[in-house]
Amino acid sequence: MKFTELGLAPEILRSVADQGYETPTPIQAQAIPVVLSGRDLMACAQTGTGKTAGFTLPILNRLAGAPRVAGPRKIRVLILTPTRELAAQVEESVRTYGAHLPFKSLVIFGGVSMNPQISALRSGVDILVATPGRLLDHAQQRNVDLSGVETLVLDEADRMLDMGFIHDIKRVIALVPKKRQTLLFSATFSDEIKTLAATFLTDPGYVESEKRNTASELVKQYVYRVDRERKKDLLIDLIKDKGWYQVLVFTRTKWGANGLADKLLKAGIEADAIHGNKSQNARTRALANFKSGKLHVLVATDIAARGIDINELPHVVNFELPNVAEDYVHRIGRTGRAGVEGAAVSLVCVDELKLLHDIERLLKKQIDVIDYPEYAPDPSIRAEPILMRSAGARSGGGRSGSGRPGGGRSGSPSRSGSGKPPAGGSHRSGTRHH
Repeated sequence: MKFTELGLAPEILRSVADQGYETPTPIQAQAIPVVLSGRDLMACAQTGTGKTAGFTLPILNRLAGAPRVAGPRKIRVLILTPTRELAAQVEESVRTYGAHLPFKSLVIFGGVSMNPQISALRSGVDILVATPGRLLDHAQQRNVDLSGVETLVLDEADRMLDMGFIHDIKRVIALVPKKRQTLLFSATFSDEIKTLAATFLTDPGYVESEKRNTASELVKQYVYRVDRERKKDLLIDLIKDKGWYQVLVFTRTKWGANGLADKLLKAGIEADAIHGNKSQNARTRALANFKSGKLHVLVATDIAARGIDINELPHVVNFELPNVAEDYVHRIGRTGRAGVEGAAVSLVCVDELKLLHDIERLLKKQIDVIDYPEYAPDPSIRAEPILMRSAGARSGGGRSGSGRPGGGRSGSPSRSGSGKPPAGGSHRSGTRHH
């Protein structure tokens, strides 16, 4: 199937062609017809599946086929995302695919001044992309009118629930018309997600991008067994000895990400960390430098990494295994894309053997263990509860422990979508004409 067979407007097909695409991904081929029909949609789509275009293309097409009414411009599409970078990238996707259409779009999120956002909202917007917290801030101040919303998108609904946004989501939904089209995208369909869908969607179509909780066959997965205190030194040696040039490294906490990035810098490796405690400008700059190749290593927490969407990312390293096995699949899904092989390397200490077992049980296979004689683990070291070390990391600023990275109301960092976040990330998140 080609994009030209999906019934999209010529202006949108032109934008798709401008990006060099001819064939939709499986999730796009399934989702676009459902959205075009006006039906609600429940979509299971994981990282790297092209889901953002799966809803931006048909939404733009529906708006193009139903011109706005005369009078002040009202918000017709509201897209909620859990994090700032994801919001920025979704809005960039809207601009990219709507380049030949007369729409105005805006992205709003926390961590930056509200004033440019207020000015942009007052000038009129067709498509608004927002994090829940900042949107409700504007709603409380009567800066935003959602009474004209025709389509509501809940993007990465599972992550929004993980970050505690359920009450914010319900408050936002109370502000939009009951008669609307609702699209829900989630990497997993937990009972919570199913309850959310049953509450807010009407007779939805269901599409799934791929088998859930599977890893790409293009991703080579390896484990290095190493003592917890020697992980940093092992990572440095691997990067230098193997000539790794673009490495995304995952830690469990913000504090752990900072400490690791500092250690890499002292070892002469260009590295930076992104997480919720960093300013929006700092995160945007680090992400841009990593994508351009100026930065060899980017250390990130799970939520922060949602802003990273690189087709040919060669290496993902789990400096610490995630507490939830499904998050391992999401992490390594950032490599092995676009037909290019990638490698996912996990540094596993004795404390994490149960987590490794959980991951292997989910994958239904064992991950190959590679021996690195100089870093063979000391068999006399006993496992320690990961949660206990988390408290020490927070108070002392030292070794990272466990616990999910938090996220402020307005959302902290992110992933996915097409394009890059706007440079600077603050007032550049204003409107843009197409």
